[in-house]
Amino acid sequence: MAVEEKIDLDIFKLVNRAITESNNLVIMANYLSQLLVGALEIKGCVIFFLNPESKELEALASFGLSLKYMTKGPISIDRSIGATLRKEPVVIQDINVTNRLQYPEEAKKEGIGAIVSIPIMFHNEAIGALRLYHSKVWDVSKRDIDSLMVLGENIGLAMTYTRVVQALSSVKDAINDVHSIWLSTNKA
Repeated sequence: MAVEEKIDLDIFKLVNRAITESNNLVIMANYLSQLLVGALEIKGCVIFFLNPESKELEALASFGLSLKYMTKGPISIDRSIGATLRKEPVVIQDINVTNRLQYPEEAKKEGIGAIVSIPIMFHNEAIGALRLYHSKVWDVSKRDIDSLMVLGENIGLAMTYTRVVQALSSVKDAINDVHSIWLSTNKA
């Protein structure tokens, strides 16, 4: 049986539009996770960012997974599908036949059958992970993995861009505050 390809050009256009039309990282990530769940007909999606201090993945946005599953415990980069942060996609077609999960029992209780983990990249560094969860065994096509890898790079660009825009906005606000204070003290 041939592997079904789920990511076509129309889906890719929608996803890229969601990324490029938002300057708010959290809103963009939430919309993107919802869009991917619907478009790929999967159980859930989580967009993680890497906390370099704690060496843990922290959820930026999620859709389709329970609060209980999302709060099951810290996601250690050393224990949780670690190859993703070595810049490689990880496809776990069937969670019942792998030892690569940090929380296998919680995944089973959540009704997860398969996980695809894609690195979110910026300047050839992994800065997070895009995780897709299916409720059944999932044989993902090579073409879809390639498309998801490009998507991971685009998310990395969007994450970095919005952080820079927010930082510049903060600097601008601080300069305006200083300028206002200077004007008010020099009116006399």
